This record gives sequence, structure tokens and C-alpha cells, in this order.
Amino acid sequence: MILVDKRMFGGGIAMMVIGIILVVSISETLPTGQAGMTEEETIELLIAQQENQDFNTLSGILIGVGFLLVLISFGTKRKKDSAKREEKKPIE
Repeated sequence: MILVDKRMFGGGIAMMVIGIILVVSISETLPTGQAGMTEEETIELLIAQQENQDFNTLSGILIGVGFLLVLISFGTKRKKDSAKREEKKPIE
């Protein structure tokens, strides 16, 4: 039987799904230029493309953190009787 922390596993899966959805939606809205743009429009286009790339990077980081949470969730839950704590009484 595989020991899994369900909350951590669920959170990791949720982060991965949200990250993938963000990557897909950000990739669809890639700003493009057109012929005959002024210098000001070109600068705005470059800034918009850089912002798009930055959001894509952040979404990738979100996917990576979610994946790490899924991996960490395996083996984090202990069996009920595997580690019983015994308090040591101080010697009087």
C-alpha cells in the first residue's frame, strides 16, 4: 500500500492543472505586430511580448511546484502504529 498525504497530493494536482490552463490561455493571446508600426507601437509590442513570456515562465514555475508537491506527498503519511512516542520521565 502506498502512503499518500491526500491534502498535499490534491493541492499539487490542483496547482499543476491551473498552471497548464494558464500556459494554454497565455499562449493563445500572443501579441503580434504588423507592418508599418510606429516606434512607440513597436516598443509597446515588445513590452507586451515580454510580459507574455514572463507570465508563461510563472505558469511553468507553478506547474513545477505542483509537481514537487505531488512527489513529496508520497511517503509523507506514517502508519498509525509505526512510531509510538514514549515520553521519558526525568530521573528524580
